[in-house]
Amino acid sequence: MKHPILPVILLIAAVALPSQVQAKAPAGRFMVDAAGATVYDNATKLTWQRDVPSTYYQWGYAKYYCQNLLLAGGGWRLPWVSELLGIVDRQQVTPTIDPTAFPNTPATHFWSASPVQGYAYYAWFVDFYNGSTTSDQYVSNYSPGVRCVR
Repeated sequence: MKHPILPVILLIAAVALPSQVQAKAPAGRFMVDAAGATVYDNATKLTWQRDVPSTYYQWGYAKYYCQNLLLAGGGWRLPWVSELLGIVDRQQVTPTIDPTAFPNTPATHFWSASPVQGYAYYAWFVDFYNGSTTSDQYVSNYSPGVRCVR
């Protein structure tokens, strides 16, 4: 005997249950390498460092860190602000980045290699708390994070 109220209860339960957070990037956009150390972006053809250092760097040290990163054969650099903005996922909330491709990304600022035109000693960074951009002095005491690209 079918119970007439059961389908209604199941429908209410399905609507009330929170859904899993899924990456909003198009399927196949990001490819994680077999070692889980790098992420290839099929849209931009850039390869990203997947995990980021827990240390924060001033701008010059951030550039040095990327240039000397030996991960997966080296060849890394600090990304331009436009490249960092390319991995912002505004569908995600704190951090605003694909959590499958870039797990454990702190919701903080990340340096770019882009200097601020007209302002000596300033560079742009991207805030993965909300996906915004701002700038600060190269030697700021508030030193953002680093994610390298090649």
